[in-house]
Amino acid sequence: MSTGTARLVGIDLQESEENRPLIEAIRSDNPDMTVRHLPGLVKLQSPGQIVINRETVEDRLGREWETGEFQLAIVSYAGNFSEWDDDQIIVKWEH
Repeated sequence: MSTGTARLVGIDLQESEENRPLIEAIRSDNPDMTVRHLPGLVKLQSPGQIVINRETVEDRLGREWETGEFQLAIVSYAGNFSEWDDDQIIVKWEH
């Protein structure tokens, strides 16, 4: 049974100029997310889930973006990819 506190999920992304718009897009769609910058790495953590919307990423990048490109940025993650299609990626814990 749930205790009322959502379990944290996380995504670690390479710190790079190319990934900054991606990180900004993820941050804008996940207001409860915390972002920690480490040397060469950006750690994203959020209670419950992290949602990555293709449309938001495209708005920040100023170009078309395929969700498959996310694989080039990700270093590691904590949680499960519960959805990954052409429009959205959702990371959360599957119980």
